[in-house]
Amino acid sequence: MSQDMQTEPSPLPGIARLTLADLGASLRAGLTDFLRAPAFGVLFSVFYVVGGVVLFLVATASGQEWWLIPFVVGFPLLAPFAAVGLYEVSRRIELGEPLIWRQVLGVVFAQKDRQIPSMAMVILLIFMFWVFVAHTIFALFMGLQALTNITSAPTALLQGNGPMMLAFGTAIGAGFSLAVFSFTVAGLPLLLEREVDFITAIIYSVRAVLANFAVLGLWGLCIAAMLMLAMAPVFLGLFVALPVLGHASWHIYRRISRA
Repeated sequence: MSQDMQTEPSPLPGIARLTLADLGASLRAGLTDFLRAPAFGVLFSVFYVVGGVVLFLVATASGQEWWLIPFVVGFPLLAPFAAVGLYEVSRRIELGEPLIWRQVLGVVFAQKDRQIPSMAMVILLIFMFWVFVAHTIFALFMGLQALTNITSAPTALLQGNGPMMLAFGTAIGAGFSLAVFSFTVAGLPLLLEREVDFITAIIYSVRAVLANFAVLGLWGLCIAAMLMLAMAPVFLGLFVALPVLGHASWHIYRRISRA
């Protein structure tokens, strides 16, 4: 959406049926957008990379490495935040508009007066609840004593109830990620492009997921897998994965809303 803020609600786009070819085309388009404007991708990713590195250093320095598990599993819940600026870059490339830093950042900053902060609050609340649930799962499977001893014996995660706890916790974390994915995959770009409230955007996004459950489910798995792999080299892979996925997500939305 341009910097001219509309006052009247925008009409909702239709919902098209996607194919696997749409996923491949969107991912290629995302890579093309990143290569065309890599500086924007790096800028919008740096906060996540720096935050992840700081979290890792603090956890390892204090001997609390296992606390990274719920944050790593829950990271896809926060990834949509990085996408808003990338959506604007892809939108401008699509329309042939100039990529001027002041204008792009101005559009991103202007979202504070629109509906994206409300969507951000929903995502943050879900993430905070996930961290609470993850700690509860750990206590139920491993016992309270393990909470104090796990730092000196991290191999306990692979013994006794540890593997079951990891499997169960990962499944629950995936459920949280699915909820956020369903809310945002079409909801966030819709909020950027059109003047609608965040509840309407969430409903539209969920409807889009239900109409394309298999294809968008595969897209969600691709996002999770790429983010996990990108976090492996001390989060540095996020400098590439986040912008490529962010740009590609815009193109997924455009294909959803082409109906």
